Amino acid sequence: MALKDKHLAEGEQIVLNMRTHWKALVAPIALALFLIGVVWLAWWLARDSDWSMWVLGIVGVLALLAAGAFVLIPVWRWNSSRFVITNRRVSHRSGILTKRGRDIPLYRVNDVAIEKGPLDRVLGCGTLIVSDATDKAGLELHDVPDVEQVQVTLQNLLYQHDDGSDDGEFPPTEPRRPRGH
Repeated sequence: MALKDKHLAEGEQIVLNMRTHWKALVAPIALALFLIGVVWLAWWLARDSDWSMWVLGIVGVLALLAAGAFVLIPVWRWNSSRFVITNRRVSHRSGILTKRGRDIPLYRVNDVAIEKGPLDRVLGCGTLIVSDATDKAGLELHDVPDVEQVQVTLQNLLYQHDDGSDDGEFPPTEPRRPRGH
C-alpha cells in the first residue's frame, strides 16, 4: 500500500518510494524450500507402502498450513509495506487486512538517525529513525535499502529551503500560522 497521486497534496511530489529490503524474504523463502524438501522426502520414503498416501497427505497438508502461515503471510506483509518520502513528508504504510500509516511532515522533523548492524552493513540496509517534536516515539523504518543514501536525500529535503539563519522565521516549508498566535 503506497501513496498514490490522489493521496498527495497540491504541489507534493514523491522523491523516494521503497519497499523493505529483500533480506526480509530470506527466512520465508528458506522455509518454503525446506517444506518442499520435506514433502519430497516423505513422498520418496513412502512411495512403495500401502499406508504411504495417508502419510504423504498428512505431511502435505501440514506443509501447506506452514507455508501459508510462515511463507505467504510474511511475503504479503513485505509486499504491502512501503516507505515513501515526498518533498513534504516521510510516510510509512503497511498492512494486509488492516492498513496502517504514519506520516511526519518534513517541517516537524528534528532528528534523522540510522542504525546498521553487521548484517545490515554487508547487505547495504539499516534502520532509519525519524524523530519529530511530538510526544510520540520517532518513526522507525526497519530494513531500509541503501539507508545512508536515504538519510542524505532526507537531509537535503529538510535543508533545501533553509537559509541557515536564526532570524525568527518559521521553519522551512512550515505552514504559516494565523496572525496573533
